[in-house]
Amino acid sequence: MKLRCVASIVLATAIACPSAFATSAFPSSVPQGSLIRAHVDPKAKVRFAGRDVRVGEHGEIAFGIGRDEKGPVAVDVIEAGGKREHVVIEVTPRDFPIERIVGVPPKTVEPPPEIAERIKREQARVVAVRERDDARVDFAETFQWPVTGRISGRFGNQRVYVVDGKDVPKSPHSGMDIAVPTGTPVHAPASGIVTFADPGLYLTGGTVVIDHGHGVSSNFLHLSRIDVKVGQHVAQGETFGAAGMTGRATGPHVHWGMNWFDVRLDPLLLVEPQK
Repeated sequence: MKLRCVASIVLATAIACPSAFATSAFPSSVPQGSLIRAHVDPKAKVRFAGRDVRVGEHGEIAFGIGRDEKGPVAVDVIEAGGKREHVVIEVTPRDFPIERIVGVPPKTVEPPPEIAERIKREQARVVAVRERDDARVDFAETFQWPVTGRISGRFGNQRVYVVDGKDVPKSPHSGMDIAVPTGTPVHAPASGIVTFADPGLYLTGGTVVIDHGHGVSSNFLHLSRIDVKVGQHVAQGETFGAAGMTGRATGPHVHWGMNWFDVRLDPLLLVEPQK
């Protein structure tokens, strides 16, 4: 990833620069599924993808690049003095293989009408909390792994469920799966506010959403236990639940997904390789 900067944090990489906030700072290219974090003049106005981007007290900003974004994308910055900058960022394509999944309950793949309506209502509740745009800048922390284990499912891969010998294509995988035993403590990858906590969603089972500010959030699915309540603050590294295989799952694991509002992001791009 090529960078040009004055003061920037991009994909969890700190870039040392001699003159903070003299102008905006952005990468010249990023992979699909990236969370871009940067600094601008704290008094600047920023626009991206038709949305006003919140600027933090110290100039922190964040926005996301979707799985299917072809690019290039553009960011417009207007500083307090009127100086304008139109930044173009190239988007690097990624290979998203097809995953064939065997062993999930058939009713979770092709649910009857009444269950399909329940799923629709539950998903709408989760979507609603992702619209928050809090002034907190917890997203600026260096993200940590919520658990340590084998990556059993990758962000963006096309999923095909095998039901009674028949392939049923579904949406691309919205997060990263980490295989760990049921009951493994799950830790907050960054600080934030719990905006959703429900142990019994049909598809995703025990589900928690942690909001990191500026529209950036993490979601955790298939939990066997939830230890937090909506509105509760969690510090980075704090245990908020336990891994499981509730909902549509073939084995115990933690599903970690991330969003910038409605844009799905790849958490793997934000953490260092596991030791």
